[in-house]
Amino acid sequence: MLAPRQLQVVKALLFVASLLPFARLVLATFTDRLGANPVEFITRNTGDWTLYFLCFTLAATPLRRISGWNWLIRLRRMLGLYAFFYASLHFMTFLWFDHFFNVAEMFKDVAKRPFILVGFTAFVLLLPLAATSTNAMIKRLGAKRWQWLHRLIYLIAPLGILHYWWMKAGKHDFANPTLYGVIVAVLLGMRLYWKFARSETEKKAMVSRAG
Repeated sequence: MLAPRQLQVVKALLFVASLLPFARLVLATFTDRLGANPVEFITRNTGDWTLYFLCFTLAATPLRRISGWNWLIRLRRMLGLYAFFYASLHFMTFLWFDHFFNVAEMFKDVAKRPFILVGFTAFVLLLPLAATSTNAMIKRLGAKRWQWLHRLIYLIAPLGILHYWWMKAGKHDFANPTLYGVIVAVLLGMRLYWKFARSETEKKAMVSRAG
């Protein structure tokens, strides 16, 4: 178990490291290194990092269970907020450069193109998770309701994968979407396995007590 000061150092390092992709993007913007299609570069970069952080967030619990490092759970909130941060940049790129902040036109595009609808749905579902990420909101909602709400991450991550897969389908490039899909499937599958195993253990314990 990390001491409180050590945990603060780890959190600070994680905070800075998580900002590096954004800093790199800003630097590339001001030094004209976004390539021939800057909008595509920004869209792809922010979308990729959204998926990375969704995977990092989902990985916190399995890694904690496997390693016994309980302090990893203390990093999950920050990882989730960074997933929201990069998702927001991804969405703003779409709203700004594709539709010049014309919300009505944006919604027409969302309704017309299924892969955008899926991605937009995932982003909308992220909003309440980010809004209720504070300790004050946990107390206000109650731990049980808060936990149920934040299980939306188990839907958001597959929707993000589907959004990416659908977007790549036009280019017949399924390598990265498949990789992310396998990672998310494994992380969610581990949770289901542990839940089933715990349920079986509890049933056996009840039978043992009844006998």
